Amino acid sequence: MAEKILVIEDDEVFRAMLAEALSSKGFAPACAGSVEEGLAKLAREPFDLVLTDVMLPGKSGIEAVSLIKELSPQTDVIVMTGYSTREKALEAVRRGAYDFFSKPFSLTELEIVIRRALERRGLRAELAVLRSTLATATGVPAIVGQSEGMRRVVEMIHRVAGLDTTVLVTGESGTGKEVVSDAIHALSRRATGPFIKVNCAAIPENLLESELFGHERGAFTGALALKKGKFELAQGGSILLDELGDMPLFLQPKLLRAVEQKRIERVGGQKPIDIDIRIIAATNQDLPRLVEEKQFRADLYYRLSVAVIHIPPLRERKEDLPLLVEHFLSRINVKLGVDLRGVSREAMGLLFEHDWPGNVRQLANVLERAAIMSSGEVLDAAQFREAFQARGGGAAVADADAGADHVVSLRQTLSDVERSMIEKALTRAGGVQKEAAALLGIGPKNLWNKIQKHGIDPARFCGQRT
Repeated sequence: MAEKILVIEDDEVFRAMLAEALSSKGFAPACAGSVEEGLAKLAREPFDLVLTDVMLPGKSGIEAVSLIKELSPQTDVIVMTGYSTREKALEAVRRGAYDFFSKPFSLTELEIVIRRALERRGLRAELAVLRSTLATATGVPAIVGQSEGMRRVVEMIHRVAGLDTTVLVTGESGTGKEVVSDAIHALSRRATGPFIKVNCAAIPENLLESELFGHERGAFTGALALKKGKFELAQGGSILLDELGDMPLFLQPKLLRAVEQKRIERVGGQKPIDIDIRIIAATNQDLPRLVEEKQFRADLYYRLSVAVIHIPPLRERKEDLPLLVEHFLSRINVKLGVDLRGVSREAMGLLFEHDWPGNVRQLANVLERAAIMSSGEVLDAAQFREAFQARGGGAAVADADAGADHVVSLRQTLSDVERSMIEKALTRAGGVQKEAAALLGIGPKNLWNKIQKHGIDPARFCGQRT
């Protein structure tokens, strides 16, 4: 079915020419000579896109953008004008226009922009359907699962979302801590405010303080202008402190003040700044253990763990696999432009047998890899075997006994060798990361970064000391 495009243009000759050109490209155009006439048509029938001139009798095309978006929020608007100025372009975009063209323009260029706008509209519609389906199943957007563990997660999200209390989200790498944090913010009274996310492990220690709290001009070499930090940018909304366990000790007192008093100071600043935000923290680390090892402040941990949501690993909720597979295949179909209908019974059995050390993130990657290798509508077991083997490049690893050295083929990647060494060190240390780091000759923080990269759960090695 041809996409319907409404052309609002008072020049009859140009309007007719544009309508004819759109028809020749397979679109279904309708015309109006003024904003008022165009809005009347839009009220009677839906249009996929509106092309409007700026200089029109009565209301201008710039005014039309706001009125069109108010009447039909999903309809994109492209503005055309022969009197182009930067101010008009910015004003049109500010009011919600998708793009802005100056006359005369190339019809080929216009067609490209039209098709991009229509493609974006289609993707938005598919995403809305997917989110609606998930919300109906769980009551929380994007939370997939009906297992007992995930029911508790959803119940806890509902309990805390409407409150302004600090929330700590825990779970192994790849379990979906950010998704849960998104749901908390989306269901809170701050949903219309900003949601600022900070990965504490991804920012160098010497920059993290400035990123979080901002800095004054001249606070240090290179601070040429005042910069607001993430806490200020989150005013009226929420902030996610991801990978909280990597927060350096010297910054933790300043973070504690922000949590307790809702007050911060920029680097180099003297004036306290009050903040109105909701703090969500997430970690895959064992914070109580870090507290015992003096790597994390006890008072900060207690302030952050007022409400704790623990996400179970995928191996403990395998009954959710069919729902997760359906969810990810829907996303893969959109991303890759394919039409996968599901997985075979044998393939699903293979997924249930796998231990999923990388959790839901690993499942998503394996499904996408299998989809790329598939030529049919149903993924079969062979494609998943290939996908699982791809992680090690088909390498063969032999281990005669628990204490034996690994024999690794030349095809095995350096990443797998690193993972194997880390797991062996954790086994020898009984899961004590500090001892494992010493065995490997690296610092505890460096080990944690590598554990996160490989999706290793240190708790699995507790009591396995060799």
